[in-house]
Amino acid sequence: MPSSNQQLSVSVIIPVHNGGEIFRRCLSSIVAAVPPPHEVIVVADGDTDGSWSVAQEYYVKVLRIPVCSGPAKARNVGAQAATGDILFFVDADVTIYPDTIRQVAIAFQCEPELAALIGSYDDAPGAQNFLSQYKNLLHHYVHQTAREDASTFWGACGAIRREVFFAVGGFDNSYRRPTIEDIELGYRLKQAGYKIRLCKSLQVKHLKRWGVISLLRADFFYRALPWTELILRDRQPLNDLNLQLSSRLSVVLIFAMLGVAIGSVWWTKLLGVVVLLGGLLLILNAPVYQFFVRQRGWWFALRVIPWHWLYYFYCGLAYAIGTGRHYWRQNKRFAVSQTS
Repeated sequence: MPSSNQQLSVSVIIPVHNGGEIFRRCLSSIVAAVPPPHEVIVVADGDTDGSWSVAQEYYVKVLRIPVCSGPAKARNVGAQAATGDILFFVDADVTIYPDTIRQVAIAFQCEPELAALIGSYDDAPGAQNFLSQYKNLLHHYVHQTAREDASTFWGACGAIRREVFFAVGGFDNSYRRPTIEDIELGYRLKQAGYKIRLCKSLQVKHLKRWGVISLLRADFFYRALPWTELILRDRQPLNDLNLQLSSRLSVVLIFAMLGVAIGSVWWTKLLGVVVLLGGLLLILNAPVYQFFVRQRGWWFALRVIPWHWLYYFYCGLAYAIGTGRHYWRQNKRFAVSQTS
């Protein structure tokens, strides 16, 4: 590890699969950074839209994986080729700020014991449709209100010391889609005793446009379900980011409200209980909705509420399904071991 007086070099690693015009904006922001990174490594993960050739226009190092294998493997391939002291992973659909590289280098320079660092999305998402604004602003809020002693890593804007990355084995290549490969890496870092810090001033702009199908598919199948399996595997339901106590209580309230609402079909007096539970849910999440009022006004915040409650519903559903699958697999393995 370099001494505290030695300038740390930062290697930027970007996995890309059919990045399109957004990817060009990502690269433009990185090459405009002051000071520039030590190197920029683009890993074209089986792209079919010529993203690799776009990267070559910016005179960065380009590595190509012929068949799409997922961002976990792409980041690992980039890390193997990197020579910087700090590996700074950036997604192909974000832009950084001119001082982002400086922020990353200074953070590690000032904290020799710091192993990894994550940032957040800013409060000005690139896509202007409601769902994109809602989703990215909610992400911003969660990160900005979380504790700085983090328990996970984040691949969209996450930096880690090179020797630490390889000491824990990098990303898990078995994740073949953009899913929770970064969270899983963070769990291993914490289990190994390394320090991860959430730097709230380190922000990037997310350019992705979310639609109804893409949002629900990503949240349910690529995040909530595999995250449940990871929690049960490690047996550590941490009170951090999306797993804060208020979020878990909100899931309980949503399902209680739904159950009572169904019961009110036969006994109308239960409607009062539905209203009470809904009021409790609003009070519990009041800070979130106040944030949206400040950011986008009352009308926007009112439209957020049903989507936010739907989010709690499918996260709870995913946890129930994931838990059932986890114990079914355990019982199946136990039965096989008993008969062998």
